[in-house]
Amino acid sequence: METAWLEAAMIALTSVGAALVALLLTWLAVGRAPKRRLPPAAREDIEEVAFLFDDEALVDATPPARRLLESMPIGASDWTRFTAFAAPRFPEFQSRIGQLADLGRLEMTEVASATDKPRLRLTVENFNGLARITLVDPEGEGQGQRVDSLSFRAMEDELEMMRTTLDRSPVLIWRTEKGGELSWANRAYLVRAGAFDAGEEGFGWPLPSLFTLPPDAFDGGGPHRLEIGSAARSDTEAATWFDCHSVILERGTLHFALPADAAVRAEKALRDFVQTLTKTFADLPIGLAIFDRDRQLRLFNPALSDLLQLGPEFLATRPTLYAFLDRLRETKMMPEPKDYRSWRQEMTELEQAAASGFHAETWSLPGGQTYRVTGRPHPDGAVAFLFEDISSETSLTRQFRGEIEMSQEVFDRVGDAIAVFRPSGELAMANAAYGALWGVEPEATLGRVTLLDAVKQWQARAEPSAFWSWLQNLAREIGARENLTEEITLLDGRHVTCQLETLSGGAFLLRFRVDAASGKPPPRQTGTTVAQQG
Repeated sequence: METAWLEAAMIALTSVGAALVALLLTWLAVGRAPKRRLPPAAREDIEEVAFLFDDEALVDATPPARRLLESMPIGASDWTRFTAFAAPRFPEFQSRIGQLADLGRLEMTEVASATDKPRLRLTVENFNGLARITLVDPEGEGQGQRVDSLSFRAMEDELEMMRTTLDRSPVLIWRTEKGGELSWANRAYLVRAGAFDAGEEGFGWPLPSLFTLPPDAFDGGGPHRLEIGSAARSDTEAATWFDCHSVILERGTLHFALPADAAVRAEKALRDFVQTLTKTFADLPIGLAIFDRDRQLRLFNPALSDLLQLGPEFLATRPTLYAFLDRLRETKMMPEPKDYRSWRQEMTELEQAAASGFHAETWSLPGGQTYRVTGRPHPDGAVAFLFEDISSETSLTRQFRGEIEMSQEVFDRVGDAIAVFRPSGELAMANAAYGALWGVEPEATLGRVTLLDAVKQWQARAEPSAFWSWLQNLAREIGARENLTEEITLLDGRHVTCQLETLSGGAFLLRFRVDAASGKPPPRQTGTTVAQQG
């Protein structure tokens, strides 16, 4: 009985043991099955930066690797973010990553320059059809450097502030590597280049280039006035200009683009204005010469050379004002001076008068021409001189003056006293007989004496008459006046026949004829009298 119990117990224990062994073997078999997770790091005390990608989808990443992706600018995918980090540091990354399936393993090293030590090592391995990417920093590997939390927080805050500042800046900012590849750009640049996707949640890589930079821009040259490329703007969009400034960095060049459309429009308007002025000055018959604050010739037009007989080769040398005036004196194109000292003094006074305000004088040249010379001050101490040939005007003025003097002489030889009044009632002309009759000087009263003033003068030297009141009423009337004839008597007893005649344009004249026979009135003349009108 006991033997049967022992046999049963041994069988049970054997079954349990077999079950445990089978379970253990099953657990080991399951535990050894491949998983899509990162293999352990080479050293347990160092947490490496490693990524596991299935094509462009991130399968797994170590905590430092995830923090690295989070620190990168916003991208359309995790692969885009990682490419934005790796492409500037490993220029061959994008071209060699496609060879991973054939080679199985890729290694790349970041080198700042030919003499610098390697900074980063990038390893890409084919891990069960996935791409395992590892980043190693040789300078920090195994050194066990630690940063306290407050310092780390301060660095994070400063980084966030700088990133926010650059993203909010309206200025286009981007960075290029030594080979010319665009490696970074701020948000204003990305928006202007149209790099964001439809939802503006990320951008693609590589970044588009807005400008075609000249070679010296990568050496810190500039600024350069550049236009956005036609590929970066629509067909209907106007040309957009920027002033690009470049700053050399250790491993590339940083570029800043400031809007310059307003400056371009202003410069174009200025060029058009200068061209208009140039054409106007070229056709201007008046000679123009502008001297700067140092009194050197800065601007002249063709008429100056023609009027003053100065060769363009002399004017092109930009002579000083005194050299310019010396040449005019030598060529007899200015009034002949009495002596050189007085001439220099006159030219100094001319220059000072023109610089302080408007100044004009007339030059009568030995050749018979007459020039009007005008000086005007210009901004910043400059002075401009205008030379105008007024020979024809002067000749015509002299001719008119001679005709007027002759007409006045003939007018004075008329025996009757005659006064001509304008339509407004002001005295316009009077002859010598009028001045002798009424005791006035016509030259001193022209344009100053009205008909009412003249009637008062006449009343003072004549006896009372209704004619004076009629003339005073006539002065207040507007429009055409009727012809009339009336007789008055002076205080000395002479009889005077007054005759009013209308002229064209509303003017009129009064003729006073003294009766030659003392005390005997002259014969009545035809015409309306004041008594008949009364």
